[in-house]
Amino acid sequence: MSAPSQADLVEACTWLSERDTALARAHTELGVPTWRYQTPDYAVIARMIAFQQITTKAAASIWARVEEALGTVSTASVLAASDDTLRGCGLSRPKVSHLRSIADAIESGALDLTRVYSANMEAARAELIAVKGIGPWTADLFLLYCGRLDAFPVGDVGLMEAHKLLSEVETRMEIKEFSAHAEVWRPYRGVAAHMLWGWINDQ
Repeated sequence: MSAPSQADLVEACTWLSERDTALARAHTELGVPTWRYQTPDYAVIARMIAFQQITTKAAASIWARVEEALGTVSTASVLAASDDTLRGCGLSRPKVSHLRSIADAIESGALDLTRVYSANMEAARAELIAVKGIGPWTADLFLLYCGRLDAFPVGDVGLMEAHKLLSEVETRMEIKEFSAHAEVWRPYRGVAAHMLWGWINDQ
């Protein structure tokens, strides 16, 4: 997979702008967002696990230590490392467990990332979240990084806050309400997410 083409993004942004005034404003002020594409491999999932539930600054420091300790972050290097090594980088016990369970799933073939890349959204998401350590948000974000135009990390606070500010309302939508609202954006929810992230990061 690869990042969407510029032409695809322009078409999607125009389509979304016609259906949501908040996105229309984001498009006017931001233009076409840069897609957050990353090579969709184990290291990307591992990094997302490391960054969960802590500040970006703290997570970046921890991840830098993980990369220094392991060299190349891969299923093999994580499975070969001791718990003490991984914990010494600052990873919590649950995160170490999740990194290992995901690596085991890939090594055993239970999680086949090549199959995930080519599967439809529902099948790809189901295969990802069947693995211990990969929740719905991680699966959705991974698929978004893979270039899926409709992948959408439900419950992302940054997206909800950006939409609130763009809509110029006082109260941010709750997760269920925001998820329901995002249905209007199909099949470009992933593009909408990039528009909202791009706009709020530019403020």
